[in-house]
Amino acid sequence: MDQPQASPSNAVHPPAIHWPGIQDYGIIGDCRSGALVSRDGSIDWLCWPRFDKPSIFAALLDRERGGFWRISTVAPATIERQYVPDSNVLETRFITHSGSAILTDVMPGVAHDSHQDAFMPDHEIIRKVTCVSGELELAIQFSPRADYGKREVEIREFGKLGLKIVVGNGAYWLRSSVALAIANGAAQARVVLRAGGTLRFSFSYSEEAPAVLRPLDSSLDDRIDQSVSNWQRWGRHAVYDGAYRNEVIRSALVLKLLSYAPSGAIIAAATTSVPERLGGDLNWDYRFCWLRDASLTMRALLELGYWDEAEDFLDWMLQATRLTQPELRILYSVYGEKAAPERELDYLTGYRGSRPVRIGNAARDQLQLDVYGEVVDAAAQFAFHGGHLDREMQKVLIGFGNYVTKNWNRPDEGIWEPRSGRENHTHSRLLCWTALDRLITLCDRGMLRGAPIERYKENCNSIRREIEERAWNRQLQTYVSVLDGDELDSSLLLLSWYGFEKAGSARMRSTYEAIRKQLGTHDGLLFRYQKANPEGTFAICSFWEAEFLAMGGGSLDDARQLFQQLMKYRNDLGLYGEEIDPSTGSALGNFPQAFTHVGLIGAALSISQREKGEQQLAHRAPAATAQAPSEAGS
Repeated sequence: MDQPQASPSNAVHPPAIHWPGIQDYGIIGDCRSGALVSRDGSIDWLCWPRFDKPSIFAALLDRERGGFWRISTVAPATIERQYVPDSNVLETRFITHSGSAILTDVMPGVAHDSHQDAFMPDHEIIRKVTCVSGELELAIQFSPRADYGKREVEIREFGKLGLKIVVGNGAYWLRSSVALAIANGAAQARVVLRAGGTLRFSFSYSEEAPAVLRPLDSSLDDRIDQSVSNWQRWGRHAVYDGAYRNEVIRSALVLKLLSYAPSGAIIAAATTSVPERLGGDLNWDYRFCWLRDASLTMRALLELGYWDEAEDFLDWMLQATRLTQPELRILYSVYGEKAAPERELDYLTGYRGSRPVRIGNAARDQLQLDVYGEVVDAAAQFAFHGGHLDREMQKVLIGFGNYVTKNWNRPDEGIWEPRSGRENHTHSRLLCWTALDRLITLCDRGMLRGAPIERYKENCNSIRREIEERAWNRQLQTYVSVLDGDELDSSLLLLSWYGFEKAGSARMRSTYEAIRKQLGTHDGLLFRYQKANPEGTFAICSFWEAEFLAMGGGSLDDARQLFQQLMKYRNDLGLYGEEIDPSTGSALGNFPQAFTHVGLIGAALSISQREKGEQQLAHRAPAATAQAPSEAGS
């Protein structure tokens, strides 16, 4: 086998002038952090040791000073990408006029059921390049920048141990099977690789423990294989056997990757400030866990059979909120702390000039009453599917119910978090109704004891009357976003999902027609609300629509056709962002977006359940395949 020929260079240039499209990124992760990898082999986003810590690579938000690690061909190449099936191990194939090579990217994690007999780095990215035909020249460019690109770093060489970078109390180590030239806080080389030749790289981080530096030999290949095996074991555990299985499993793998293993939290996205409108200021930090997403996420986990993750998620929610109970915050850090205050990084250009770049999130101080229904419904689903609510959980849920009875009629910021003041949002009323309805049902089934059931029933009925009378616009013949208002938003489709009104009712069909007319596009997409200067269409809203149709708001064929239409908006790896540009189909917003993938799973589940004649709404008795492990024999 020919050895690679290295040609070190002192000049390290930032990534190509053009910006990759948002949809041009893939993600790797270890359930503690995630890295975004562009089509041309550049890691443009990485925060260690966890999702919400400062970045070491942030070219995603500034091509000049953000920092990156790129491995790509010098000559122009045709690029093909895939995840190893049912895994989060990324493969990028470069095909040039002279040869082809495969770049494998993985962020290893230790599986719960694995028994490692060797020390492993706390945090690591493994990159491996193999030339599979001919020969080609590769460029390796390693240019880290600390603290969201704010500070240059000093790279020190330690012989065979590799390159070391110290940032604060942490140390980064880059180990490479080819020599890299260091200059100006960066390192690079050019390498001619011939058929059968391989390059190996390990980039690791340690803060509290001594660094573990594994050899760059075939044992690294074994660790890649082990990562593939761990992911596949998890992905193939899903009990789903309906249509679109590959898409459903990919979405489940996204949720797993965006979970924080030490606590059970699931973040909205691994990125911050990827814009909802190019060149605009709708740029937010999504590296937190929103309680707003709890109910739909719980349903996805439970009905796919991921009981460990569902229980961890529920435990995290109840533990994270313990300091403020019975009041709830809107979003929390992965450890249940209050999200960081929002601030702007004015030295970064932002993605394609979309400024400002923000870290932290000011929504942490908003009032959103819908979160009470989300948390209660998530716990109720857990119980309805066979899970056990211990006495402490029951006390917490009763506390939430008591809070709702005293506060449900307050105006709030609502699900979409506008920064324009509080109003009486229909969706917030719906979720307050949901909270009390589920608590009443839990009491009726003997799963909740000691609740003031009559007070819950009285308030539940009062909320229902208010929604039926004040959220229904007689002139427009539709439910509306704000009580006594005349505007619509796509969350009204969830009136059926939460069981308030059947999807096939006259009111819901009329509401759906109005939503499709005012907020829909001809390509099957939905804006979340009416806006003078619109952002992209909101991806999960379209999956809500497909699920609404599957639940009886339309025909099964209607639901299938819309779902199939939505498949064309995923990228080549099966990933979705928060929003979709209606004119180009390109992804917008933080990427990939957990909530969108939850919506995909939910729509697929409801379509499959309707095909089988099973009950669909999450608050009803579940299908037998979704029961707790002790009852399902697993």
